[in-house]
Amino acid sequence: MTQLPDSKALLQLDRLIHEPARLLILSILAGAESAEFGFVEHLSGLSKGNLSSHLSKLEAAGLVAIDKSFRGKRPLTTLQLTPMGRTALAEYRTQLAAIVAGIPDPDRKDA
Repeated sequence: MTQLPDSKALLQLDRLIHEPARLLILSILAGAESAEFGFVEHLSGLSKGNLSSHLSKLEAAGLVAIDKSFRGKRPLTTLQLTPMGRTALAEYRTQLAAIVAGIPDPDRKDA
């Protein structure tokens, strides 16, 4: 009989992070000290409105810090993964790796 991944572990994944667009945003920010809104918009392919909506949810959860300032006379929005965000993303990765490790290999013949 095939061993299935732990359904309890799967259901305990952080749904805020698990949403693909938010996972993408967090992944982009994890690779930098900070990033400008336009850079994340370009790299993610999300629209301004969609990106802004996801960032609002991440900011409300304390995972992302958003700083609004000006560069000369132009508005500048800078995004940063908070320490809490880094911890949450690391925990998510660990949980997901454990779940994926429990998924049977469909190409394995000895199951």
